[in-house]
Amino acid sequence: QVQLEESGGGSVQAGGSLRLSCAASGRIFSINGMGWYRQAPGKQRELVAFIAGGGSANYADSVNGRCTISRDNAKNTVYLQMNSLKPEDTAVYYCNAGISTSSSGTYRPFWGQGTQVTVSS
Repeated sequence: QVQLEESGGGSVQAGGSLRLSCAASGRIFSINGMGWYRQAPGKQRELVAFIAGGGSANYADSVNGRCTISRDNAKNTVYLQMNSLKPEDTAVYYCNAGISTSSSGTYRPFWGQGTQVTVSS
């Protein structure tokens, strides 16, 4: 099957930086869009950043200008560089990818297990 494995989370002080990585592995024929979501305690999961298969990216207003999403298609990996972190960025961060496991062209969403990001003031 397909697995997404995140890494790079941790604890930082406000103003610091973190780089999250998410590598997809398993039976992968093709990957379409890839994204990062986050969920803070008591809140709904929200989109942080998304990068299309062609490389175009968009960001949530709350992180625009502070975060950069990128991907390495050869490694089936998506990254999220987060700078100028704020306490309100504290959440579990999940990666998501639209993956086709055959030549049928049907893409299904897959999720990682999440990685904790904690920003202290």
